Amino acid sequence: MKALVTGSTGFIGSHLVASLIRTGFDVTCLTRTSSKTEYLDGLTVKLVEGDCTDRRSLDGVVRGADYVFHLAGLTKAISDDDFFRVNAEGTRNLVTAVLNNNPNLTRFFYLSSLAAAGPSHDGKPLNEECEPRPVSVYGKTKYEGEKIVYGHRGDLPITVIRPPVVYGPRDKDLLIFFKMVKSGIIPYWGKCAYSFIYVDDLIAAIILSVMSEDAIGEIFFVSDGKIYSTDEVIDAIADAVEKKPIRVKVPQCIMPLIGLLSEKRQKVNIINTDKIKEMKYSYWICDTAKALSRLNFEPKVKIREGAKWTADWYRIHRWL
Repeated sequence: MKALVTGSTGFIGSHLVASLIRTGFDVTCLTRTSSKTEYLDGLTVKLVEGDCTDRRSLDGVVRGADYVFHLAGLTKAISDDDFFRVNAEGTRNLVTAVLNNNPNLTRFFYLSSLAAAGPSHDGKPLNEECEPRPVSVYGKTKYEGEKIVYGHRGDLPITVIRPPVVYGPRDKDLLIFFKMVKSGIIPYWGKCAYSFIYVDDLIAAIILSVMSEDAIGEIFFVSDGKIYSTDEVIDAIADAVEKKPIRVKVPQCIMPLIGLLSEKRQKVNIINTDKIKEMKYSYWICDTAKALSRLNFEPKVKIREGAKWTADWYRIHRWL
């Protein structure tokens, strides 16, 4: 089984590559010139240079692959155009390359996001029948990528997964919150509800989905099956870093200013104006019943255990 993985050098992609190898896949990783490949060191993979935003670089890469796992994408950017160029047009380029050069593909997997569906507006977990209503540019561009992939479900055997917050070793996005808690002060913007998934569980769901005939042409939400309040998330991280932080109430009206100030530092991070658009909503929750019934997906890690393992990895690698 030959697999092509985009986004292979990133947090989720590098975990997927390692798991695919253990499962018996022959893995090719699409990497850009600027990609840092340290997470792939020691793994038996083939590195091929290319970029989803460069249509011509993809034709030869997709030939011969049995499975294509499209994980490449931007989760944060200063420019809206960058989000659309990578998340939407990059996806279109890859799908077109597969259609033109690999008509016998076994499966095209697209990693979307709960952000593509948007928040719940009534406090009920979203399911796959809910109409997507993304509220951030990131979410809108992931949904555009979704529509491109799903629109070709009659031409390609596609599968889409929408995870909520993904965390675990190598994740740099939630690292900032671990650091805040460890510092002893954490901003608190009110009681909210969130779905989470530990990276190992997400990888298990991805592999289950591409191995299942029942997943062809389907979209799935996956999570650890629990819904967490803001306080439960903070408490789990606090236990993991062994620090009880002071919760500092942040009025929602000044949250956009926090995003702007963060961007003024000229370094893109998870606290930005686009992410603030999502943080203004209280319910980022999803229902995983379809994944449980169709894929026999059984998440193993809840947030207290996962936060501890993540914090331990951060400490060992001197990130925390």
